[in-house]
Amino acid sequence: MERDIAILGIALGLGLLVGLQRERIQSRIAGIRTFSLITLLGAISGLIARETEQIWIVAAGALSIAILMATANFISSETDEKDIGQTTEIAALMMYVLGAYLVLGTLILGVVVGSVVALLLYLKAFFKEYVARLGEKDVQAIMVFVAVTLVVLPILPDEFFGPYDVLNLRQIWLMVVLIVGMSIAGYFAYKWLGAGVGTGLSGILGGLISSTATTVTYARLSKTSPAMYLASFVIVAATAVSFVRVMIEVAVVAPAFTSIVLPPIIVVTAITFLLSGYFFWKSRTEESESVPDPQNPAQFRTALVFAILYAVILILIAFVKDKFGSAGLYVVSLISGLTDVDAVTLSLANLINSGSIVPDNGWRFILVAAMANLVFKGGMVAVIGNRQVFKFVGMAFAATLISGVLVLFFWP
Repeated sequence: MERDIAILGIALGLGLLVGLQRERIQSRIAGIRTFSLITLLGAISGLIARETEQIWIVAAGALSIAILMATANFISSETDEKDIGQTTEIAALMMYVLGAYLVLGTLILGVVVGSVVALLLYLKAFFKEYVARLGEKDVQAIMVFVAVTLVVLPILPDEFFGPYDVLNLRQIWLMVVLIVGMSIAGYFAYKWLGAGVGTGLSGILGGLISSTATTVTYARLSKTSPAMYLASFVIVAATAVSFVRVMIEVAVVAPAFTSIVLPPIIVVTAITFLLSGYFFWKSRTEESESVPDPQNPAQFRTALVFAILYAVILILIAFVKDKFGSAGLYVVSLISGLTDVDAVTLSLANLINSGSIVPDNGWRFILVAAMANLVFKGGMVAVIGNRQVFKFVGMAFAATLISGVLVLFFWP
């Protein structure tokens, strides 16, 4: 009895919540009272169906609500003020079914769904504003992320196979989802915040998408731009952000070992941020340059390439560990980190999480890979950047490398 009363109270509350939003926009079909009654009707139908074991009662109630909504819509269409949208009608059916689910299902899930419905209705203006700002490239990024997450991932088998039995398609693609998700988050942060926070901070947001791409962009700009300190700041800061990406990857894949793996990496990251802060301070008097929009980070071909690279590194690590022991993994980390620090970081984090690598050794391998990537970026600046910018960035990267070596040898 007490649970049933609680269910009715929750149903009333959710109905009031959704009805309040509809009443606020002056919906002609249903408002705060109607939605409260609809949700209560759903709960009562669920209670009757539960007691009588006649689930068709819930279906009959849903059909009745649909007929009433259709009739109200027809009557409304005869007036001059027409409400062509179907949002209110769908919301009414949703709240009726939700009321029944509160009885027949899980209360917590029902409350969450009801709150989400109210939030979706309330955010109509927000969605219209930001959808209007989306370009073709933005929509493509969202669609690719949906495809890799909700289409490809569920159909992949969760079984180990291949050399050394280290390949698992489900786990490999989960890493793809993680990397694509972080890159897309950085991409939209850049799109929506970048223009308003200045060129330098826009570059840092670009570093969240791809620190390598940001390094290339600003190294090229330094050829024609007098803002040497600004370019140096963005390149060094993007590298610091890449260390943050590494820490996020470790925290997601091997959360139980973050207290061991992350502290030494945090030290090197902090030093890199301090170095970038120096260049930011020196760039205050320089004129900002316009920066081209970042490339779409969510492309299916890129996701496939990353998956293949990740799988190859998994096999390579297993082979080297089998033939040469853990010491050989320094070479793998060094070579793999030159072009893609994400793949080797995730591979090592998985091995740490599974117990195949001791955490005290694991963070060292990851740090070696990150520093190898630092050398690669420095080489790109030397080849395509301004000589003065390379001098600034080279000194900063050298200081970061020295700090990394000191951490590797003297960390307790």
